[in-house]
Amino acid sequence: MPVDERFLEILTCPVTRQKLQRLDEQALEELNRQIRAGGRTTLGGNVMDNPIAEALVTEDQTRIYRVLDGIPILLEEEAIGYRNAG
Repeated sequence: MPVDERFLEILTCPVTRQKLQRLDEQALEELNRQIRAGGRTTLGGNVMDNPIAEALVTEDQTRIYRVLDGIPILLEEEAIGYRNAG
C-alpha cells in the first residue's frame, strides 16, 4: 500500500525538516540490490536484511526512509544514508 499523495505533501524529514518524495524505481532497485548483497545498514547501525517495497527520500537525497504497509518509518536511527551523505 503506497503512501497517500495528500499525506506525502505534508511529510518532512524529522531531522532536516526537508520535504520528502518517493524514491524512484531505479534508485529503489539499486538500494535493494545492495541490501541483498549485505551492504546496507541504517544510520543506527542495524543491518538491513529485507528488500524495500517503497521508500521516501529527502530533497537533498541524504536520507531514505522505508515505508511499511503505507506508513513511513520516520525514525532517525532507521534512516538509510544516501547519495550525498557525508
